[in-house]
Amino acid sequence: MLSVPTLWIIFVVNFVAIGIVWAYVVRSYPNLDATRFWMAGALVAALGAAIAMTRGFIDPQNAELLLVPLLLGGSMLVLAICLASMGIRRFYGVPVSWRSTAVMVALNFISLAYFVWHDNMVARIVIYSLFQSLPIAMTLPLLFSRRNGNAYPGARLSGYIALLMIAVYAVRSLAAALHIGGPVSLIEFNQIQAVMILSLVFLSMMWNFGFLLMTIDRLRAEVADLAMFDDLTGAANRRQFLGRLNEECARSGRGGEAFALLMIDLDDFKEINDNHGHAAGDECLRVFTRAAGSRLRAGDLLARMGGDEFCVLLPATTLREGAMVARHILEACQGEAVQGNGIALPLSASIGVAQWRPEIGMHAERLIAAADRALYTAKKDGKNGYAVFDVTPLQAEPELRKSA
Repeated sequence: MLSVPTLWIIFVVNFVAIGIVWAYVVRSYPNLDATRFWMAGALVAALGAAIAMTRGFIDPQNAELLLVPLLLGGSMLVLAICLASMGIRRFYGVPVSWRSTAVMVALNFISLAYFVWHDNMVARIVIYSLFQSLPIAMTLPLLFSRRNGNAYPGARLSGYIALLMIAVYAVRSLAAALHIGGPVSLIEFNQIQAVMILSLVFLSMMWNFGFLLMTIDRLRAEVADLAMFDDLTGAANRRQFLGRLNEECARSGRGGEAFALLMIDLDDFKEINDNHGHAAGDECLRVFTRAAGSRLRAGDLLARMGGDEFCVLLPATTLREGAMVARHILEACQGEAVQGNGIALPLSASIGVAQWRPEIGMHAERLIAAADRALYTAKKDGKNGYAVFDVTPLQAEPELRKSA
């Protein structure tokens, strides 16, 4: 049978190793706030276990001296689990409350102090298990939530391990209350309690591995965002746009529902870059992205194709409705200006509008060419306006209508 000091040594070594790993992660990825909480939780757990371990060197008859390691060690272990739970909340962008953590640790301290003074080992096990389980249980809705419709493997693993930890705490408390496996002392745990403690050490280590997987999931998502979004404006990039456009062409080809495409070019962008610097040009791109995005629906896709060229994909939208969206975008640009060399540079754009038709089918490049031709007409006719591409059938000479 394992002695209590041996179990605490295992606990300390385990969490010191985990804390060192988290310290390296924190140094490597300083922008991930959650990792700081997980590092602190591991190191606080190691310190709490080390303090609790000292009770094995104190005379069990000396209740006053036993009070210090029992209370400090137990409270620090509760604080450690609270820090780990706070890390989960920070990982999901949820605010953390130091006040609630302080209240939970204080309640644990007071409750343990009462039953240390009255020497009730079973009550201490139940109280400790309760205050360990509560912070873990509060994180379960986050761990099993679906972010943007996706369930991430690391969060799922952490959630399942959290459920197992709560179950072990419940079994440990029940076994202590029913005296299953024999009595429990300060120096020796019975076989059931020893197995429970070892299980919790193993699950705590696995829980931290789940956090590492969550961190990897987050980093992979950030890499995916870099591959799919324009880093200057935050709009979708060409790769994402072409993928969505092909999907819409395939969907419309099956169901026959039309959608619209806007091809957009900022007016006089080259002159702004040449005469006022690239900083002014970059600000024009950002301002336009915000202005255009404010007039789009949730399912619409605004993409930067390169330079000052943008596209807007409008699912389930007719040519007339697409023209209305183009007009709204131009209205949003009115009054917007960028400062360049102390001069206010008004923002304007030209827009070409085209609609998917059965003749286009899966050939997305034909729709892009139609919108681009309408854009050319809008620019040729004075800029700061839009033109629509309408043709029946596609192979006939198109009719281009321009609106200011």
